[in-house]
Amino acid sequence: MSALLQISDPHFGTEQPAVAEALLAFARLQNPDVVVWSGDITQRARRSQFAAAKRFMDRMAARECLVIPGNHDIPLFDIAARLFNPYGHFREALGTELEPVFESSDLSVVCLNTTRPWRHKNGEVSGTQIERVARHFRAADPNQLCVVVVHHPVRAVEASDRKNLLRGRRQAVRRWAEAGADLILGGHIHLPYACALDTDTHRSFWTVQAGTGLSHRVRGGVPNSVNLIRHGPQASRRQCTLERWDYDQTTARFGLAQRTDIPLAPRSAAPTGNLTSAF
Repeated sequence: MSALLQISDPHFGTEQPAVAEALLAFARLQNPDVVVWSGDITQRARRSQFAAAKRFMDRMAARECLVIPGNHDIPLFDIAARLFNPYGHFREALGTELEPVFESSDLSVVCLNTTRPWRHKNGEVSGTQIERVARHFRAADPNQLCVVVVHHPVRAVEASDRKNLLRGRRQAVRRWAEAGADLILGGHIHLPYACALDTDTHRSFWTVQAGTGLSHRVRGGVPNSVNLIRHGPQASRRQCTLERWDYDQTTARFGLAQRTDIPLAPRSAAPTGNLTSAF
């Protein structure tokens, strides 16, 4: 059984020390195979904020750590840096790879940079990115859980979030479903939920959104939270388990708030039709 810990939107610069210490304790206890940071690592893309994030990640000492930028990780007020070196401070602190990949016997994780320096907030996925993910998953082992990590959501459950949806998502979801993707992990809107991305082709897969891991900018009455995804060989059917862990101010710990068993479609049921209007 493998475990993937998703932490999103920590917004270093607005992090809460007590929550940070609780998250460190939780991550060490769970000891996941891989920790995925799905963007907005910092509040204002400042060198000091990236340095704080790096110190935190080093203290966590995860076995594997995958980090992608969010729109907050590009300088907002330094126009020259935004235009000519938008990921300079990110790369200086967290490494040069903006789209890391992780492979194990149970997991195949592909991360995408959906930020665009010329956009203030909105994210975009290109045709090249879409096809790269599709090729990767077509070659995946049937026993692997195939996961795409982006910053911007591909489906909204609140009408106010439709403006935040990833540009190019319709084509992306269709191609990734055809290729056998199981989950799309996202952040950006600080609202945790999981939804099936239904198609009219007898195959569906899921989007999993994370709340903010450390920031005081919580939303929807949900405290700071992270997602833990467990996957391993199943005797009868393909499935994974999604656990949402919330920070409890009373105990100063992360506690299990919700557990969902997610059925996974067979890889052989490759869709050829169009997505429904839910996107």
